Amino acid sequence: MRVITGTLKGRHFDVPRSFKARPTTDFAKENLFNVVRAYIDFEDDCEALDLFTGTGSISLELVSRGCKRVISVEKEPLHYTFINKIAKELKAEQWLPLRGDVFKYITRCGEKFDFVFADPPYALKELATIPDLVFEHNLLKDDGLFVLEHGKDYDFSEHPNFVEHRHYGSVNFSFFKNKGEE
Repeated sequence: MRVITGTLKGRHFDVPRSFKARPTTDFAKENLFNVVRAYIDFEDDCEALDLFTGTGSISLELVSRGCKRVISVEKEPLHYTFINKIAKELKAEQWLPLRGDVFKYITRCGEKFDFVFADPPYALKELATIPDLVFEHNLLKDDGLFVLEHGKDYDFSEHPNFVEHRHYGSVNFSFFKNKGEE
């Protein structure tokens, strides 16, 4: 796993072979962040939430790009231990890995973020409910952006907060915007 850009650009982290997580490919990750840059200025006191963190690849990019605060939520103990180890190794005080169930976290969070990213297992039966949960529980600040990574079988274009869809190989991203007070 490699960091694409920012202060940690080029750094490599070896993901244990025993991981169940499917990390976002470098190609997809680079393109994702090229699109996200049009919506978010990561260095402008950006606070981000990474749900289903897995290997921590997206969280690392957020830290590297200057996010003021990054919260990573991961249920799997081995994955959590790995991302927590990297955060400590980097002395990334703005990065807070949390071990727990994403759905419980969403309902209890009580905070708002500029950017929320979710990369659930593609076979997760509740995957289609995630955009509604993010908006029902007010996880985004006004003009905040939510990006959901998912498989090709999902179409969120009818969601009221949907703004665009991008795909890179087998990786699909749906973008949702909190339109704030209109």
